[in-house]
Amino acid sequence: MLRLITGRRGPSGFGSASTAEEVTQGIDASALTVIVTGGASGIGFETARVLALRRAQVIIAARNLEAANEAKQRILSENRDARVDIQKLDLSSLKSVKAFADNFLALNLPLNILINNAGIMFCPFQLSKDGIEMQFATNHLGHFYLTKLLLDKMKETARATGIEGRIVNLSSVAHLICPPQGIQFNNINEKKSYQDKVAYGQSKLANLLHANELSRRLQEEGANITVNSVHPGLIMTNLMRHSAFLMRILRVFTCFLWKNVPQGAATTCYVALHPSLKGVTGRYFVDCNEYKPSKLAQDEVLARNLWDFSNDLVNASQNIDK
Repeated sequence: MLRLITGRRGPSGFGSASTAEEVTQGIDASALTVIVTGGASGIGFETARVLALRRAQVIIAARNLEAANEAKQRILSENRDARVDIQKLDLSSLKSVKAFADNFLALNLPLNILINNAGIMFCPFQLSKDGIEMQFATNHLGHFYLTKLLLDKMKETARATGIEGRIVNLSSVAHLICPPQGIQFNNINEKKSYQDKVAYGQSKLANLLHANELSRRLQEEGANITVNSVHPGLIMTNLMRHSAFLMRILRVFTCFLWKNVPQGAATTCYVALHPSLKGVTGRYFVDCNEYKPSKLAQDEVLARNLWDFSNDLVNASQNIDK
């Protein structure tokens, strides 16, 4: 699963060394409106920057509005014609997710692409504002709820424009490092047995399962929306702030595996924009090429159980009907 950063390219024509600008070269995204969660820094920022460069209207959804505004100004400084807006979104709070969705929908904008990029990694045990383990709450449940709230708008946009909608979930190779059963439904908030890396892997497995189950449901419905997952690669960003010292030591011995930020954003941008992926859904991509995830990630029963579990958590926290 871990790939060397070389010039080798896969069937798509791109590979681990490809950049976000390279994989979107020549694509006109001027008809598209895109939401990028966590678009104020790291690969989220690079994703937002390149999509704006390709003329998409980009909404950066971020917890820190000051950082989001700085990101917007950076994009405008190199591309004064860029269409970039910012909105506050704290994915660890379902109330904040609901407020973001309400604010976006009130703008009456179309929505073609949703990139569920934001996340946290290897943090010490803590509960979210809704009483849910923080990595699961932020990386999976917040995005699950956000997608649910925006899905009708995406369907409406696809019907009205005839343009395929796309949802991209940022997963990780870390989905391989998860509990034996995949998702700890019965003790998701258990502090005594908490392991930060396993909890992170569980949340990344949940991103994959969510994408697969949503893809299945949309296909059954005949909706013109695809849903895929990506592994961006190993990139040193703020996501690793809880283990930065360890990661820097590791990087010394594994330098050939690491990507820079433009390379890290490539697979996301490829899956979000590239015309060759029209109609491709329920897949997992690594280095801009389709890749087979773990057996747990392909478990349809586990995916359905996670869907129901996630709905129950949202309803219990927000008292919202399914």
